[in-house]
Amino acid sequence: MNYFKGCTALITGTSSGIGREIACQLAPFAHTLILVARNLEALELLKIELQCVHPELTVCIYRLDLRDGKALDAFVEWLGENQWRPNFLVNNAGHGDYGDFESADWAKIESMLALNIVALTRLTHRLIPMLKSFTDSAILNVSSTAGFLPIPRMAVYAATKAYVTSLSESLRIELRDSGISVTTLCPGPIHTGFSDAARRTPEDQGVTPGVLRIPLYVAVRETLEAVAAGRARIIPGWKVAAVAGLVSVLPMVLLRVALTGWRKKK
Repeated sequence: MNYFKGCTALITGTSSGIGREIACQLAPFAHTLILVARNLEALELLKIELQCVHPELTVCIYRLDLRDGKALDAFVEWLGENQWRPNFLVNNAGHGDYGDFESADWAKIESMLALNIVALTRLTHRLIPMLKSFTDSAILNVSSTAGFLPIPRMAVYAATKAYVTSLSESLRIELRDSGISVTTLCPGPIHTGFSDAARRTPEDQGVTPGVLRIPLYVAVRETLEAVAAGRARIIPGWKVAAVAGLVSVLPMVLLRVALTGWRKKK
């Protein structure tokens, strides 16, 4: 974790879940944390909490709906005007949806595409020149194991995460000689508020068994250690990693059969 000593980290989606935990675990090491989310009250409470424990830490909060392209561009301009220069970008903001594609609310689909794909891509594109100004910097893109295969009842979400994983792998190669490392976090089920926000009814339980769930603290610690080591991809939890590895070698024809059988049980 000494890799992050004195860093300035910009973290999106810090009002809860993975983003909030990343901020908490970076706090003892970082010089500055720039925390971005739509929930200003949650950001203010997190800022107070972090600075009470780490009074030497600089915490900057910014209320932003990343789906608003003009607001995102204004945020990047604000960073430059105020001399905030992050050398660690964490693209964590995103949301999901459980349920059949046909019955999905279009506004929620559009929101997922805008946040999971467009906002992440736009913010990364705008900040790469800034990250290049450092001799050593890093990008962490939060994807999902859902992006490894097509998932019925999570079709759009899984597709957005496949995009994030593919983009991250490409950028890692493109930026290899620029001093910017790119790591993709592909978590399985973690104890966060993600499932509650994604489900349409109380009966919706997602697609992964509870036995694969790992504590949020463990997932984030493994992730930050992977970034520090310059790894390309991290799948927290050995059980989840083993399942993901198995899925990656199975022929698509077998996966279709398995997923069709699972879908019929729902």
